[in-house]
Amino acid sequence: MRSLICLVLALASGSFVSATDVFLGQGTMSGEVTDSSGFIQTRLTSQTQLNDQGDLPGSGGFVRFEWSENEDLEGSKMTEIQPASLENDFIVRAELSGLKPAKRYYYRALYGQSKQVGNKGPVCSFKTLPGKGLDRQVQFIMGSCMNYNKFMHGLAGNAGGPLTATVEDKRLGFPAFVSMKYFAPDFFIGSGDIVYYDNPYRRSSTLEELRLCWHEQFRFPRMIRFFQDVPGYWSKDDHDFRYNDSDNATDRKPLSKTGIDLFKEQLPIAAMNDADAPTYRTHRVSKKLQLWITEGRDYRSPNKMKDGPKKSLWGTEQRDWLKHTLKESDAEWKIIVSPTPMVGPDMGKKSDNHASLKGFRHEAESFFAWVKENSIENLLIFCGDRHWQYHSVHPSGVEEFACGALNDENSRLGVA
Repeated sequence: MRSLICLVLALASGSFVSATDVFLGQGTMSGEVTDSSGFIQTRLTSQTQLNDQGDLPGSGGFVRFEWSENEDLEGSKMTEIQPASLENDFIVRAELSGLKPAKRYYYRALYGQSKQVGNKGPVCSFKTLPGKGLDRQVQFIMGSCMNYNKFMHGLAGNAGGPLTATVEDKRLGFPAFVSMKYFAPDFFIGSGDIVYYDNPYRRSSTLEELRLCWHEQFRFPRMIRFFQDVPGYWSKDDHDFRYNDSDNATDRKPLSKTGIDLFKEQLPIAAMNDADAPTYRTHRVSKKLQLWITEGRDYRSPNKMKDGPKKSLWGTEQRDWLKHTLKESDAEWKIIVSPTPMVGPDMGKKSDNHASLKGFRHEAESFFAWVKENSIENLLIFCGDRHWQYHSVHPSGVEEFACGALNDENSRLGVA
């Protein structure tokens, strides 16, 4: 009788949650926005907090997106209803096209366990790029090396930098997202090591373990609020591909294909299940600026291969594409976003990047020589991977900026 009374009271107060309710436990985000298109996505979850296993379980159901030029969603359009299924980790993604340049669009997820999709998510937004035709000021922020375990567990996670995360931080997420949101950037670039599959605290190898790394981090309220209104452009590095300094030369799990497919599954880079979509791409941001986002893991030669003309981090096809599009561009400023450094400095023991003494220096030096020979002016490199910030200038004149680690616990002093 008592339980029945409690049930009635709960229903009357509106606080009752049925066992079939679904949630947007990781929020809603946009990505790969151009001057006329963009991807939006969400993930259905069965709860909003991590369970006893430290995971945020997904939930089956259906999703469609409502979007408009108006914040109140007046005159909105609808995407097709899509199922959220285990096959795609209960993630649903849609592409919006035919958009206007330099215009803010508003959207939200409509979702539920049935095709009625009776639940409404929060109103989110993104701003399209000005594109080649508009000379507009654009500001963006870049981050890298978000190590969840070091942030949450400190020395138990083999933290390298100062331990600054408070109890509140560990509940809400990386403090940097509060500061970044204050600046209201037009977009965010996540340049590799977005999550860490390997760490002294925990090593992930199965599909379930790898997906958990994304669930536990992207459920942080501060990240959810940030990405509600800031689109992202993402690239992967070793830790969100396989493991530290990983290439494609071993059968150690996770396998290369798993890492490649999972990155495309978790982030709005391309259409869902588009296995052929390359993760290297270029975007004309505005009349004066063009970005190139390179792929450093999928096509590389083995790290242990002797350096020389045949050893490549990019692969022949990507390298040829990069040179062709750089030469073709009439943008005044050109920025290559590289997951790993090209100028450096790097640690002496490393062998997996363009700046490593035992790495891929021949390809890097050949590229810088090509840049000089072809008079590619105002070319900058923005890189992640290094856990310290620096500004270096190559003898060819190309400048490189390393953004450093996004959380203090994963930061460290630079090396000579």
